Amino acid sequence: MLENQSKKRALVGFVVSDKNDKTIVVRVETLVKHPLLKKYIRRRKKFMAHDPQNECSIGDKVQIIEHRPLSARKRWHLKKIIEKYNLTKGKEETDDNG
Repeated sequence: MLENQSKKRALVGFVVSDKNDKTIVVRVETLVKHPLLKKYIRRRKKFMAHDPQNECSIGDKVQIIEHRPLSARKRWHLKKIIEKYNLTKGKEETDDNG
């Protein structure tokens, strides 16, 4: 296994709350095919993730990974910020790929 790969699950979502100290709430959307209707349904779930530097703000697109339990509901950790959200301009790119 390569050095940067991990067996931990990684999810991508948007920050919906950053009011708690060192904690963000991330909404992750997945598409699931309905077994009977054969139609795709959008499922949304919120996860609490650890943000040690308080660098995320509402609207940012982030990647989170599984982590050991840090509190009763916090079991995810911020891996990276994919896109910063800027209120005046909309979205601003901050991806590592350029």
